[in-house]
Amino acid sequence: VQLQASGGGLVQAGGSLRLSCAASGRTFSSFVMGWFRQAPGKEREFVSFISWSAGSTFYADSVKGRFTISRDNAKNTMYLQMNSLKPEDTAVYYCAAATGLAGRNAEKYPYWGQGTLVTVSS
Repeated sequence: VQLQASGGGLVQAGGSLRLSCAASGRTFSSFVMGWFRQAPGKEREFVSFISWSAGSTFYADSVKGRFTISRDNAKNTMYLQMNSLKPEDTAVYYCAAATGLAGRNAEKYPYWGQGTLVTVSS
């Protein structure tokens, strides 16, 4: 499966952005999907994941209550709605896909998009 992340940009603290991850090449609904991020000088970290049919979602504590993950299997697209953004949310955001229940472990996601940069100014 090929993944294409988009929607990043520059936003002021307290603002919102919606990231998208478009998938192609295989049946989208057969994948668990996740979002990860990597800030400058830091390791990649888990943000959120969503199960095949969107029945289950999970969030990192740092984004819980502010970010919402969703997917539209008919459009082969996953989303990350980010509200109340903080400067510490600044990072390159990556979408990832796995056929099994990969959870928050990046090593269990074999498919990755190219990343989209989110910059939150204070």
